[in-house]
Amino acid sequence: MSQSHRVYRWTLRRAEYPVPLRVRLMRRQWAANDARRDRAFPIPEGIERACGLSYGPNGAWNLLDVYRPRGAEGPLPTIVSVHGGGYFYGTKETYQFYCMDLARRGFAVVNYNYRLAPEYRFPAPLTDLNAVLRWVSERREEFGLDTDNLFLVGDSAGAQIASQYAAIWSSPAYAARFPFQIPEGIRIAAVGLNCGMYDLRRRAREGGQMIRDYLGPHPQVHGARLDVLSQIGPDYPPAYFLSAAGDFLAGECVPSARLFASRGVETAYRIYGTRGDPSAGHVFHVNPALALAKQANDDEIAFFRRFLR
Repeated sequence: MSQSHRVYRWTLRRAEYPVPLRVRLMRRQWAANDARRDRAFPIPEGIERACGLSYGPNGAWNLLDVYRPRGAEGPLPTIVSVHGGGYFYGTKETYQFYCMDLARRGFAVVNYNYRLAPEYRFPAPLTDLNAVLRWVSERREEFGLDTDNLFLVGDSAGAQIASQYAAIWSSPAYAARFPFQIPEGIRIAAVGLNCGMYDLRRRAREGGQMIRDYLGPHPQVHGARLDVLSQIGPDYPPAYFLSAAGDFLAGECVPSARLFASRGVETAYRIYGTRGDPSAGHVFHVNPALALAKQANDDEIAFFRRFLR
């Protein structure tokens, strides 16, 4: 296990579409904000890290890290984290402290990069998540990953990606619409959907630059692949929804949880904090220094433990 702590550098290797200046500037600004947040965090002594492992053909886009509690033996229940960032931003480095904090709770955690918009478009992040799970299935013995107790977490755009992948995993008819095959031997025991939005078809109709960068200028070409919510059914894994009082997507949390529950999914949800609390904002839970984040992540992990085999 490596203790290296590297800075990720953007790569445009094999990019399919150009990157506008507005995207480059937003990436730079958001990265600076994340760097300020992370500056105070040391690498936890109780965590073993294997970093920079390749899971696909797309260079730095397809790298992952694995974190485990130091000294833990045998296969551990495994969390795969899908980072947020509006489909155009984010790396495993910006999520490493959050993911290592989850690992401290007794899990192996897979933290990975995926191809971003606008260089790559839908369904590239879903294809990459599928490749990560294939890697997990193939390397489970080497890294002590329990594929019978696998959990997805995602926030913001990552929550949408994770929720859609769980729909693909749980519905063979829906999976047939995508250009990849679900790996065998993977059981998604539950999902943690954090500060996200889940109605991709509605977002495509409403438009906006961010969603156009992800889906392209003519989202209708994706057809029924965008209709995620119609695929939610009793075979969908149990889902924990969380948000915060100051999250600009807080209004998505309760209606989405209730919709999933109405389709036979075992569901729990909670909105944390109070309005005006600076710690109760969008994706608050990824900051391990916040007491509110500790509470939210403890609650979500407690939900996951209910579904361990």
